[in-house]
Amino acid sequence: MDGLKIGDAAAAVGVEPHVLRHWESVGLLYPARSGSGHRAYDSKTLDQARLIRAMQRTGLSLSRIRELGLSRHEQRLALLADERARLRRRIELYEATDRFLAHIAECKHSIIAECPGCSAFVTGDGRTEEVRQDFSRPAGRRPTGVAR
Repeated sequence: MDGLKIGDAAAAVGVEPHVLRHWESVGLLYPARSGSGHRAYDSKTLDQARLIRAMQRTGLSLSRIRELGLSRHEQRLALLADERARLRRRIELYEATDRFLAHIAECKHSIIAECPGCSAFVTGDGRTEEVRQDFSRPAGRRPTGVAR
């Protein structure tokens, strides 16, 4: 049999064997089979498995990965643009959260609700333009008059 057995292939990819079986069951991976029916992972199949793993680590679901794999070029570009936009929104949230954490580390209010900056971030509503600008600035560059 040419190719690696499932245990060796899983180790080479950095996953458990059941993960490779699952990817096969959802139509993402198609390893060759030996005459006795055993899976045989060649270098192309291993590369596909590594790509699936890398895409999962970026936050893509298996169904989205499958959709990308089955799509034509133009549709794939649109799907990737959607994923990139979703990623940018997550990055913006992480950056705002980082600024919020920096803010509360310096905040003098003992209760979040007493601080306009803290409560606006936590509730996500009623944010004044000043607070919105405050959290859109890099940490340490807050306008005067905004609670620390």
